[in-house]
Amino acid sequence: MVDFRSIERMTLYEYEIRMTAFRLKSLDQLNKIHEQAWANQQVQATKKIGKKEVPYFNTYKKFFDFEKYEKQVLGIEEKQNLTLKSLLIKANSKKGGNHGKS
Repeated sequence: MVDFRSIERMTLYEYEIRMTAFRLKSLDQLNKIHEQAWANQQVQATKKIGKKEVPYFNTYKKFFDFEKYEKQVLGIEEKQNLTLKSLLIKANSKKGGNHGKS
């Protein structure tokens, strides 16, 4: 906020909420920094094959499968999951249909 009139009119409750939001935003930024440091360490990981050390992740996709996470965000299910889901729905509908019948 840069408008002093708005700041002067702010209630104590609003001030506390804004400060909490600011602290949470700062925490998110700190988390991103640590995630980046973790990713930097992971991308440099190696494994021994015989006497040679080779990169643990030999392709970017093995390190980070963008398409996989994109599908999760967009709610796109893979074909196998859809088949499993339809089987579960079918099994549950058969169970549910028998309640209350003699």
